[in-house]
Amino acid sequence: MANKMETNRVIRGNFGKVWVNDDEWMNVKSFEAKVSAEYEDVNIPGKFGTEKRYIGFSGEGTIVTTKIDSRVSKLVAKGFRNGNLPSIKIVATLADPTAYGAERVEILDVTLNELMVMQFENKKIIEEEMPFNFADYNYIDSIE
Repeated sequence: MANKMETNRVIRGNFGKVWVNDDEWMNVKSFEAKVSAEYEDVNIPGKFGTEKRYIGFSGEGTIVTTKIDSRVSKLVAKGFRNGNLPSIKIVATLADPTAYGAERVEILDVTLNELMVMQFENKKIIEEEMPFNFADYNYIDSIE
């Protein structure tokens, strides 16, 4: 007999949470972090195809928040100006109460790529988008 997928177990993003340097950011609207494999070409005599040799990865992501305070500028503005950037760690979790479990990941060696100094639009809720890179990550919890 085929397994039946329980649609009530499909994970919703409503229950995602993000901590930056152990501070929970309650105003996160969306979050993503991904790694991309990096390869070097390997050309083998007698073959027309190019093979690939794995040489590492690069990590990147984006946090989008609704603006409620100046925490992002307090975190990196001074470092951008004087070259002394802070150490940043992100922990993100996705724990939908009807799912089969929770997933939690620790993202290390984070560097924020840009800082929106000021932005607004009449009759619009202000959002801040923070692209970042990272050099390491660990899965703390995974869904079985």
